[in-house]
Amino acid sequence: MTAAISRSGTARTAAARTAAAALLSAARACAALALQAPWLATLLALALFQAWALWRAPATWFPEAITIRLARGGSVALGAADLAAPRADAAHIEVSRNADGAWRVRNLSTARPASVQQGRTDVRLAGAPLAGARAFQAGGAVFAIGQADGASLAFQHGGHAWRYDGATLYRDGSAQPPCAGAPWPARVAAVWNRSVPRFATMPAPLSIGGHVHCGNRLGVPALPPETATVARSHGQLRFAAGALDDGGAALLVQGPAGAQDVRRLDTALDGAASVSLAGVRYAITGMSGDTMTLAPARHVALYSEARMPDAAAPAVSWQWRQRTPWWQAETWTNRIAAMATAIALCCALGAAFTSAAPARALSAAAPALAAAVAAALLAAGAAAMASQRGGTPPAAMLSLLLAVASIAAWLLPQRRITAAVGAALVLAMAGLLMQLELGLATQDLSALRHYHKTAALLAVGSALATLWRLGRRARPVPQRSAEWVLAGLTAVALAALAAQALWGDETGVFDMQPVELAKIALAALSAHGLALHLGGQRGQHWRWLRLAAPALLFCALLAMALVYVDDYSPLILLSVWAGCSALAYAAAARRLVLAAALAAVACALAAAVWALHNGGAEGLQRLPQSFYADRFQVWLAPGDHPHTGQQWLQGARAIAAGGWSGADHLFGLRTAGQPDSMAAAIPAVQDDFAPSFFLYRHGLLGALLLWCVQAAMLAGLLQQAMACHQRAAAAQGYGSAWRERLRCFLLCGGAAFLFGHFLLSWGTNLAIFPVMGQPMSFMSAGGSHLLFFLCPLLTVSMDALPPS
Repeated sequence: MTAAISRSGTARTAAARTAAAALLSAARACAALALQAPWLATLLALALFQAWALWRAPATWFPEAITIRLARGGSVALGAADLAAPRADAAHIEVSRNADGAWRVRNLSTARPASVQQGRTDVRLAGAPLAGARAFQAGGAVFAIGQADGASLAFQHGGHAWRYDGATLYRDGSAQPPCAGAPWPARVAAVWNRSVPRFATMPAPLSIGGHVHCGNRLGVPALPPETATVARSHGQLRFAAGALDDGGAALLVQGPAGAQDVRRLDTALDGAASVSLAGVRYAITGMSGDTMTLAPARHVALYSEARMPDAAAPAVSWQWRQRTPWWQAETWTNRIAAMATAIALCCALGAAFTSAAPARALSAAAPALAAAVAAALLAAGAAAMASQRGGTPPAAMLSLLLAVASIAAWLLPQRRITAAVGAALVLAMAGLLMQLELGLATQDLSALRHYHKTAALLAVGSALATLWRLGRRARPVPQRSAEWVLAGLTAVALAALAAQALWGDETGVFDMQPVELAKIALAALSAHGLALHLGGQRGQHWRWLRLAAPALLFCALLAMALVYVDDYSPLILLSVWAGCSALAYAAAARRLVLAAALAAVACALAAAVWALHNGGAEGLQRLPQSFYADRFQVWLAPGDHPHTGQQWLQGARAIAAGGWSGADHLFGLRTAGQPDSMAAAIPAVQDDFAPSFFLYRHGLLGALLLWCVQAAMLAGLLQQAMACHQRAAAAQGYGSAWRERLRCFLLCGGAAFLFGHFLLSWGTNLAIFPVMGQPMSFMSAGGSHLLFFLCPLLTVSMDALPPS
């Protein structure tokens, strides 16, 4: 009997302990949920705001197919009203049929020439290739060709022998001196083109007209400047009318077929895949008899009703289709994206339930479900990107669900949300909201492309980050392996920058911005060097990685900023990063003198900006005329430069119209999803002036909340960096101390770059600084910035959390 009573008491005690443990686990879960509630509520509100905007979006129509009917020998001039191309001229191209019934097209626009896709190559309709020609003529000036092929052009004019290779113009064997007043980035590019092999040169057109021989200009006093151009395009040197051509000078090419006017050359459409003009690509889907059918894609105009424009030609008819934001599953990529998004959401709900459950068996399933979420997100993001590149982007609602699943992926692996993570996710959803509002406000079928692209890249970045964090739990990465990773990252970043220099331009290469990858690589390499220095490792092992690699990346970024960017924002961004990184090192190493000197320099620069802004434009009158001097003149006296100051003036009008509570006086709730002409009036509204549109829609109070969230993210990153520094000081082994110092300086460097982006973007939009082309992190349509910089930085922030 006593033994039975003892066993019963033991069972009751065990049951009581189990119940107490369950209650304690539930209490901890409730406490954690209470701490996360503000972030979760804000994220939910932003997601509902996006759904509200989609619900209120009015019905719009666009032409799914455009049919042109022409008899033999007929022709018709087509433009914006006929082709639903809002950026096209009134008469942009001429489509005709010859006596044999063959369809042909001729370009009519000088500013934005059309192109025809032959095979896999887009051939511009402007001008004519010079290969095989005997001479070309602009006005009364005749240029006798000695040799012309796709690589170079040699000709005689004015008693001189000229040679042009697509990048540099040579007179009598010598490159011409730079033109007076040429900006120094153009001078650097000219020196580069003369110093490297031809395949590595940056294309620069030859301009004909004016009185001066300099740079790539060939002066002809009888012709206005830039009457004609010769430029390299798809392996050919083409002679065409220039941007400032007034149509008065004849442009002729003399070849085997005789003299041809390059303004009146037409191209056969037999075998062509598409015609592109003013940002719209028209796939040729049918050509039978007297009808030709085109399927427009990209920047197609939207209409409030399915009715042909009054200015459209009688030979043109449209087949209408309604744009819907709810569902679009025409292609297999869209179906894959929809199914993978549904799987990711279901797995995310399951992972959230199992991670909060007190049962150990259920909690153990949470990592597997998180991995399933990451795999589904990766598939959905890749399919959504492929769908958009194919011309049939997913529905806006699918992109919203994809963004929600991406946000959930960041919340699953841990039981608490830090300030840095919560603020970053809120900023990401706020940026998606702004891009959605901007897309719905613009009457353009492709206006939502930034929203779709950001959601897809956020899914890809979130999936890769989740997989990295789940894999990192097994064991920490040793120093030698990390150094190999850093070396590989350096090589990839330098190769990507070289690819941009060879084949890209200021907007990037292959639809990506290698600068963003180089920034995170530069921050990581510098953090590694500082971590080794503070750890006392001053030997020769991997010394090149500590010194040469950061220097190479810094010089490469500096060169890209000098050559490709027309303003000095990258220089300021690099200066902010260098100063903040030096300040972090001074604080960690307790170099008080260095810290005080850096703080004094920052205060002096702020005072100099204030003094320059309040000193007026009189002090800058003595500066030589240049692009940068004009920027300062517009900044200090925008009213005196209404034309060149359109960017700032339009942004200022939008900010003034927004007031404290938005243009609708209800923080954008009343105008959500509605068309708005102000969206198209703000220049570069999707990139540089995105904050101006945010202030216009949500008012100054909304901007103040946004500033607080941005400050919270920066403060959260710095707080985590300080915690890493404290753990490094208390660490027992060298490896763990090095890892904590690496995270500390990497978080500081990433926060410095973020601070630079916020500072420059707000400063440009609020006229604190001259206009500079620097997008705002999370808010602007910067897919490469999100994928290559923000997601890795947020991953490092999550990795810096101490084990729970």
